[in-house]
Amino acid sequence: MSAATTRHPYVRQGKSDHPSKQARMEGERSPAQVYALVIGATLTVAGIVGFFYNASFGSGNGTSRDAVLGILDVNGWHNVVHIATGAVGLLVARSYGGSRTYAVLFGAVYLVVALLGFLAGDGDELFNLIPVNTEDNLLHLLIGIAGVGAGLATPSTLPPSLASRPDPA
Repeated sequence: MSAATTRHPYVRQGKSDHPSKQARMEGERSPAQVYALVIGATLTVAGIVGFFYNASFGSGNGTSRDAVLGILDVNGWHNVVHIATGAVGLLVARSYGGSRTYAVLFGAVYLVVALLGFLAGDGDELFNLIPVNTEDNLLHLLIGIAGVGAGLATPSTLPPSLASRPDPA
């Protein structure tokens, strides 16, 4: 049999050969959309949970802090930053271009925050407001790398839809 006779007719039309594959192809999220959704939800929940540990909005040297699960230092300011950046991610998760911008922009911001945190040192504060420790800095570094990676892995323009191609009949 030649390759032309073994190919399924959907292949020629750019369609899937099975209904379940078609739904998956049409509903597939870009890496940036997955990042915006997962990181957005995680940061929002982490910020809310953080208020159960410390809701202080103090500032200056020795800013009040408590460690979520005994690991990540938080205070009210830190929690607000997580809720705000997480909420933005959730708001743009359905937008192809918006999620790509979010992933690259917030990925870069979190890389800078990680760098500033490493420079500040373990148990210090950023801008005399936001407590950080080594674990926070590592988490911020991972969030930043994942964001920039997801943003760069998502093409700047949405690929054309296979479903909108005219039937070659």
